[in-house]
Amino acid sequence: MDGSLISLILPSYNEEENIELIYDSIHKDMADLDYDYELIFIDDGSADGTLNSIQHLAATYPGVKYISFTRNFGKEAALLAGLQKANGDAVIILDADLQHPSYLIPEMIQGFEEGYDQVIARRNRNGESKLRKGLTTMFYKMINTLVDVTLQNGVGDFRLLSRNVVNDVLKLSEANRFSKGLFSWVGYEEKVINYENVNRQAGDSKWSFSNLLNYAIDGVVSFNTKPLRLCLYTGLFILLLSLGYITVMFIEVIRTGIDVPGYFSTISAILFLGGVQLVSLGVIGEYIGRIYNEVKQRPHYLIKETNIHDANDQISQY
Repeated sequence: MDGSLISLILPSYNEEENIELIYDSIHKDMADLDYDYELIFIDDGSADGTLNSIQHLAATYPGVKYISFTRNFGKEAALLAGLQKANGDAVIILDADLQHPSYLIPEMIQGFEEGYDQVIARRNRNGESKLRKGLTTMFYKMINTLVDVTLQNGVGDFRLLSRNVVNDVLKLSEANRFSKGLFSWVGYEEKVINYENVNRQAGDSKWSFSNLLNYAIDGVVSFNTKPLRLCLYTGLFILLLSLGYITVMFIEVIRTGIDVPGYFSTISAILFLGGVQLVSLGVIGEYIGRIYNEVKQRPHYLIKETNIHDANDQISQY
């Protein structure tokens, strides 16, 4: 496979301080490999000088390509744009914040040479707070119970994909994308590489607790309808309890006559049933919202600037 082209996709959002650092790091780690490579930066509507830094690199190094969105469309859109524009026989996805160590690239390519279609980097959780570790562990236990694919704790988007995997992932055109699940869903032979957690060198993390929570919800509802089935089971369980309670109360009325119902039992039943109904409506609403987004068929992203020009490109939307 020597002489093949490797595409490296780097989603970037407000990473002005890291752009040149990640380029230098990748260039150093690719220098001794007998591969041509291209770097595709995706500027996801950054509000700082990220685009200027990328354009400066592109003007200096021909192998640097970029796509700049008209606004922040999110990491999933950035990954899709990079995969659509990558020309490599293999594609490596890594973040521009240097938390995905580029020194793993040679080992990933070695796995590709061994015949693996996906070479996945899995980090440990060293350096994270106990609360975050606990919530993450709980999330993966829950999601692997609910969804139809297997997701590993510590595995993210940092991975190498063969051209076959890329082509199959691009066949999946849904608007609500959860790439970690899509990569698992397409299958193929996988190799996992473990590495130590790396802290960000510059800038701030873009993943707040609310962002992580929304990402978790996307993961749960993107690959199954089990939450809807859970609502049905909960409703049936409450119905059976209610029928049992009504039967017991009817027998007591026959035996002892009508008694004045207590305030506690009444308000408890109202609050409990109301809570179950609201949660069920919320779950149903999540699925309806996703159906609504799919039906609209809006483009996943809009391009403001790029130095990648395809012969078939007519409009800046995908």
